[in-house]
Amino acid sequence: MHNRPDTGANEGEGATLLVYADYVCPFCYLGYASLAEYRERRDGPAIETDWHPFDLRGRERRPDGSIDDSVETGKNEAYFEQARQNVERLAEEYDVEMVEPLIEGVDSYDAQRVALRARQKHPAAFPALHSAVFDALWVDGQDIGDPGVLDTLATDAGLPDGFVAETLADESSAGQLETAFETARGRGITGVPTFVAGEHTARGAVPPEHLRRLLEGV
Repeated sequence: MHNRPDTGANEGEGATLLVYADYVCPFCYLGYASLAEYRERRDGPAIETDWHPFDLRGRERRPDGSIDDSVETGKNEAYFEQARQNVERLAEEYDVEMVEPLIEGVDSYDAQRVALRARQKHPAAFPALHSAVFDALWVDGQDIGDPGVLDTLATDAGLPDGFVAETLADESSAGQLETAFETARGRGITGVPTFVAGEHTARGAVPPEHLRRLLEGV
């Protein structure tokens, strides 16, 4: 199955859930699956969600936006094996099919630039693009850092021809993304996914019941 993250940007009156997420984070993909399951069970007003980008590879990023693979992240093979097991467990729990539990070597920087600009300039097309980027990586195993892949996803989502090339050629889109990253850090966001409802926060691909308590207080 394709688990498509539903941004719910215009669902009417109800709670607003901020979601900090990075496309290369498997737990973010699973967190959206949990959110979709909670929505299906929920009685009452619809939930609006507001995506905020986060740079999962920020410690490795050079000032020009590229990745420096020589940077020591402190994540060894034991860390990755535990993460892999956790992803597989949650994928089974949430009934989500993923091409791989972990995918290394893919950078989401340009995908987030494109998504952020789409949300600003073409909000009606953003939900489809947001979902498609997640699916492209975690279901189809595509490199979402490839402008050609992004161009296809953007076109399919209904964005104008040339939108990806125009966005990536505009340095202000990188500046806007960096500002979003800084804002997330300033709000105390240190990992993703992070869900924020009012003054309450949940971090990780938490189960639907946890999201219910976060949003409904019960």
